[in-house]
Amino acid sequence: MRYFNNLVLGLFLSVLLLSSCAGEPEPVEVETGPEFVFLVHGGAGVFNPDNLPDGREEEYLDAVNKALDIGRDILAGGGTALDAVEKAIVFLEDNPIFNAGKGAVFTADGTNELDASIMDGISLNAGAVGGVKTVKNPITAARKVMEVSPHVLLVGSGAEQFSASQGYEIVDPGYFYTAERFDVLQRVQQREAGEQRTIQDKTGTVGAVARDKHGNLAAGTSTGGMTNKRFGRIGDSPIIGAGTYADNSGVAVSCTGHGEYFIRHAIAYDLNALYKYREISLDSAASFLIHKKLPNAGGTGGLIAVDTSGNYSMPFNTNGMIRGVVTSEHRESAVYRE
Repeated sequence: MRYFNNLVLGLFLSVLLLSSCAGEPEPVEVETGPEFVFLVHGGAGVFNPDNLPDGREEEYLDAVNKALDIGRDILAGGGTALDAVEKAIVFLEDNPIFNAGKGAVFTADGTNELDASIMDGISLNAGAVGGVKTVKNPITAARKVMEVSPHVLLVGSGAEQFSASQGYEIVDPGYFYTAERFDVLQRVQQREAGEQRTIQDKTGTVGAVARDKHGNLAAGTSTGGMTNKRFGRIGDSPIIGAGTYADNSGVAVSCTGHGEYFIRHAIAYDLNALYKYREISLDSAASFLIHKKLPNAGGTGGLIAVDTSGNYSMPFNTNGMIRGVVTSEHRESAVYRE
């Protein structure tokens, strides 16, 4: 027994001596992602250069890059993902070249009905408004629904009353009139039946997703919907899990395209579930949904998404999607396939 104890003591002293001689261990370099990631989109659809107004592609890219600047400045300064998403979308809503806010398309009755949603990845709290006609910036109203009401989605006149009660800017419905959008409505109505609509008539949305320096995620989406829509139609943009989703243990995603398909297949939540539960990479999961599941069902569109590690994806199955990304290390923007 004494021999065994002496043997153990000897081994211990030998290990201690070797450790002291080896000195401090070499530091291990840990690969880290960017400090922040911010993505925006201005809609997916049939962007034919021959059919766009002169200079429109440059206008799209200029607006996307300004929106990226807004998000970047907030995130680089330590601001929250929610603030970056909301402020960038407000900027896009105020730009009439996008189908959201000021540039919203017209319904069959010649009015504008706007939808928006926003979601916080920390708490899974969310807010949305649908079918509003007088709220200047629906994304801001959606955030207020999330933060001060017990509800998730408010629609129509009730959403407008809520927005006014919170002091948000209410405008005359004529504010949303643009000659370009009204001309599109007239062209669509001159065609005989709904089935003759083009993909371009069904798409057009703005959105943003962000990962801030604290690793938190947020997502938001805003739209004027579908040209010539009827009967109070609402698409995927204000539907949490269809057009928007954010989960700190998964991803933040904003979708754009033919909303009915995104609703039926819960595309935004499905992306989060594939990533979170099946442990599929973000880009692989997003590509599967946009390039296989959605088109197999007859749907068209795209999405932007980011995870807490800073990985991001921007797939689309149309010939164009207005999009851009900026991180602490990288920046890019485009309209067409590269």
